[in-house]
Amino acid sequence: MKLDLFKLQWLDVVFEGRNKSYGAYDLRKKSPTTTLIALIIGSALFSFAIGAPGIIGNLFDKIGAEDEALNQKITTVKLPPKEKPKEDLLPPPPPPPKVDQVKFVKPVVAKTDEVTEEPPKVKELENKKTGAETLKGDPDAPVTIEAPGNGDNKVVEDNTIYNSAGIEVKPDFPGGMEKFYKFISNNYQTPDEEGLKGKVYVQFVVEKDGSLTDIKILRDIGFGTGKEAERVLRKCPKWSPGEQNGKKVRCTYQLPISIQSAE
Repeated sequence: MKLDLFKLQWLDVVFEGRNKSYGAYDLRKKSPTTTLIALIIGSALFSFAIGAPGIIGNLFDKIGAEDEALNQKITTVKLPPKEKPKEDLLPPPPPPPKVDQVKFVKPVVAKTDEVTEEPPKVKELENKKTGAETLKGDPDAPVTIEAPGNGDNKVVEDNTIYNSAGIEVKPDFPGGMEKFYKFISNNYQTPDEEGLKGKVYVQFVVEKDGSLTDIKILRDIGFGTGKEAERVLRKCPKWSPGEQNGKKVRCTYQLPISIQSAE
């Protein structure tokens, strides 16, 4: 019998009477298929290896062409023209005055041949104002009221805090200090501490309207005596403010408040 090696008939002859489930039979039976697959893969890899340089070269050429086109676009961009520096413009001239203005020339004692400009005569100053130059008035110009003098004479409010010891008229509680201490006695809540006795020294500012501000406890005897004194002073009625040179002024005031717990 003639064997065809490509039709695998020889396997049946070689393995006749043997265990065909053995691995060698199975491997030899699949050998043509495996060989064909390997041949196809090898051919594909060989073809790719030959054509790869050309493909990569074309890719780099394309990228280079795109970069060149981008460079051309960038180099052809026109920058906007630089702005010319603005020239320092002179401020607009002031509007003309409502009435005619005559230049005022300060009189100077000089020789006759040295006189360059004569001061205006009294007649020329009638119904006119004086200034640094002669100007024609405009009847339709807005009326402006200038401050007297150089315009620097502003009234400054006196907010100085004076000491009550050297002031002309000292601040005072309505009805006198006896009523002030009576107000403290009626409103002060002494701490419930046996044998508590002493003085709390307070300081405050009597404002121009008589209200008390900037209340400070200079010294207390503990147990909240200082805080209680501050609370009572904050609800205190307005005082009569101090006066200096006939005007109401701010003034500091210091006084002690005697504390004694009930026995």
